[in-house]
Amino acid sequence: MSLRLSQITLTVRDYDEALAFYIGKLGFELLEDTNRGGGKRWVRIAPLGLGSHGTGVLLAKAVTPQQLASVGNQTGGRVFLFLETDDFWGDYNAMVAKGVRFIRPPSVESYGTVAVFEDMYGNAMDLIGKI
Repeated sequence: MSLRLSQITLTVRDYDEALAFYIGKLGFELLEDTNRGGGKRWVRIAPLGLGSHGTGVLLAKAVTPQQLASVGNQTGGRVFLFLETDDFWGDYNAMVAKGVRFIRPPSVESYGTVAVFEDMYGNAMDLIGKI
């Protein structure tokens, strides 16, 4: 048997503000944006270059009180996504220049150089430069 994780769901308040952050500031690519009617859209994004080969992110607009409570708190305060890069300093500096808010400065760890940033809702994410 061969399984792979194809996508994860990220609850957002607004599709377009999420797209502005993930595409405009992190450099993700839009894989799909399909109108499903009634204000609902099927919006998929992924880190640039991965396309259908890596795990994508499904942006899901929160509509119920329970879903709205999860916006910015996908993992109860833990790091939500881990973005690996082969150019840590280039990506880090580009993200800083675009206004990405880092909440923990870069540090060298046994697994690589890492810095923690937040998305526009407060979800924590690692930028990791592989060794």
